[in-house]
Amino acid sequence: MLRLAVGITLGLTFTAANFFGETADLVIVNARVYTVNPRQPSATAIAIKAGKFLAVGDSVSDYVGAETRRIDVHGKAVIPGFIDSHGHMLGLGETLSSLDLHGVSSELEIQAMVANRARLRKPGEWITGFGWDQNLWKNKQFPIKDLLDSAAPDNPVVLTRVDGHAIWVNSEALTVTGVKDKVADPTGGRVMRDETGYPTGVFIDNAMDLVKVPDETPAQREADLEAAAKLCARIGLTTVHDAGIPAATLEAYRTLIQKNRLPIRINAMISGSDPDLWNRFLKAGPEIGDFLTVRSVKLYADGALGSRGAALLAPYSDDPKNSGLTITEQATIEKFAREAVKGGFQVCTHAIGDRANHEVLLAYAAALHGKNDKRFRVEHAQVVAPEDFARFRDNSIIASMQPTHATSDMPWAALRLGPVRIEGAYAWQTFLKLGVHLAFGSDFPVENPNPIWGFYAAVSRQDRQGNPDGGWFPNQRLTRAEALRSWTIEGAYAAFQETTKGSIEPGKFADFVVLSDDIMRIAPARIPTARVTMTVVNGRVVYQE
Repeated sequence: MLRLAVGITLGLTFTAANFFGETADLVIVNARVYTVNPRQPSATAIAIKAGKFLAVGDSVSDYVGAETRRIDVHGKAVIPGFIDSHGHMLGLGETLSSLDLHGVSSELEIQAMVANRARLRKPGEWITGFGWDQNLWKNKQFPIKDLLDSAAPDNPVVLTRVDGHAIWVNSEALTVTGVKDKVADPTGGRVMRDETGYPTGVFIDNAMDLVKVPDETPAQREADLEAAAKLCARIGLTTVHDAGIPAATLEAYRTLIQKNRLPIRINAMISGSDPDLWNRFLKAGPEIGDFLTVRSVKLYADGALGSRGAALLAPYSDDPKNSGLTITEQATIEKFAREAVKGGFQVCTHAIGDRANHEVLLAYAAALHGKNDKRFRVEHAQVVAPEDFARFRDNSIIASMQPTHATSDMPWAALRLGPVRIEGAYAWQTFLKLGVHLAFGSDFPVENPNPIWGFYAAVSRQDRQGNPDGGWFPNQRLTRAEALRSWTIEGAYAAFQETTKGSIEPGKFADFVVLSDDIMRIAPARIPTARVTMTVVNGRVVYQE
């Protein structure tokens, strides 16, 4: 104590670390560091020891020893690791080995892709794909199974829509899974039918469960998760909130961690559709670890806007006989919420339409009773009635949103919602001005997982070609600082992890990325071309160009 006091008297500055001679494992120098720490917004160097930030400043030379690794990034931007607050890791891994249908501009092109894949498959082997979107096609109509029947008559085919809320299948898939011609619509689902009442091949929301694709083996599941995690590391994601997983996926994560094959951190939401898993966790309590945390449950209130399954307070403007689908009733959501409060868990509910958001907010309010620190979340919060925005604030609800949903949906969203409701859609600034915590993600594989594209969408409200001029509803754009917070520290807050990650400051996990271009300064149009040149998780380089 005496020696420290003398140092202060002499006008010297040191921390407990360098005073006692601590040596860093790794130092990053010659950087432009955006810390997302308001007490020290910027720096030029950082030191890391034992997986955590040891020092942040303009010099870390006091921490360099004979064994310290030194990386000069030559003036490049360094930011906290991106946190995707809503993704689907297994789905991402599966898409890497299935047909990628994102952006395909016609159903005939997909038919040809399926036919090519069928030539490589034995009869009876499944063909899967992800990403089709009828809104990109000339007729904008749901497809029919006949196209897939002719492309792959001897293989069951299941192609998932881009939002994950509808599938397009062929007759062989219906045959091998026992789906009859007169199958009834399940609660919360819809089977698209022809004029005679027979299925046309598209199954929406809960109706998708009628067509059961065989489960992966444990080895396949682990391989898919590992492939997804490596991709995430390459694009700068250091933590992913995996939105709704079953017990088998949870076990796969534990196995990967044991084998040191998981390069990023996972905050897992267990699936509310697995009551046994939920009840086990309610009895045991949250599972908190450095690379795997389980303290939340994922529910679905409704479907998606693109497939007209989002639950709306009034009918769709372009489908006046349809107001969407309720997947989980308000009373059930309230039951989960009350159980979660007692068990120390968080509830994260998918709600896209204004009716779904309204019902989720009422269910939450019944369990939370005003301001609180339970950090319940609404996943997507995509279309919100004007009077419901304040309910987020009044009950301390987090809005977990995806910026690229806005720029993907903008060509047709107003057709679904009309000119009045669209004002309450994708309303990021409206939430921020109310003091609502805003955590960003991508909802991959629905959208591309690249967080830099999400950052660009948040600050521009434009697609990557710069359309529309000036941005779509530009009053809802975020500043770059706001967007960076929503992709980092707010994601950490949304998982009760803001004291251990989400910013670059001593004592937190050393999770950060180095960028090819400074997304906080370059012209907005250049942001989408920026890339991650290095990703560090727990002080270890997990990706480098």
